[in-house]
Amino acid sequence: MTLETATSPPLTADALFGQVYERLKAIAGRQLASTPQTLDATTLVHELYLRISGKGDLVFAHPNQFFTYAAQAMRHLLADRARDRMRQRAGGAWVRTTLTGSDWRLALDSAEQTLELDEAIGKLEQLDARAARTVELLCFAGLDQGLAAEALGIAPRTLARDWRFARAFLKSELGGGDD
Repeated sequence: MTLETATSPPLTADALFGQVYERLKAIAGRQLASTPQTLDATTLVHELYLRISGKGDLVFAHPNQFFTYAAQAMRHLLADRARDRMRQRAGGAWVRTTLTGSDWRLALDSAEQTLELDEAIGKLEQLDARAARTVELLCFAGLDQGLAAEALGIAPRTLARDWRFARAFLKSELGGGDD
C-alpha cells in the first residue's frame, strides 16, 4: 500500500482513512489482542472512523499526521470503552447476566488496566509531551520507530531516547510490570 507523499496537496481524514483502512484494522487487532475485549478490530476501526469523520474539517499535510491523530483518538476510544465497562460494574442500566468462573474478572481487570495506562500516559504527557506522543505513535498507531520519528519531526536517536524514558516512566507508574 502506498500513501500519498509529503509533496501532495493536503488530504482530508476521509481520503487518508480509505488509504489506510486495512493497516488501521491490523493496528486495532494488535491493541485488542493483549486484553480480552467485547470489541473486535473492525468495530474499533469503524468507531474510530465515526469519531474522525465527525470532525469534517480535518485536513492533514502528511499521512503521518493522520496516524498521530488516529493514535490519540484510538487511545481515547479504548479508555472510554473501559470507563463504560467500569460503569457496568457499578450497575448502570445493563441487564444482569450471571457469568461463570472468573469471566467477569477478565473484563474488569482489562478495563482497570486500560484506565491505569491512560492515566499514566496523561501523567507522562504533563512531564514530557513528546514522550507521550511517542508512546501513542508506537503503541496505538503501530508506526515503526522511523515513521514515528518522521511524524514527530525528530531524529530516530531522539525518538529512541524518548521511548526508553517513556517505557521506564510507564513501568514505574504501572507498578513495575512487563513493558
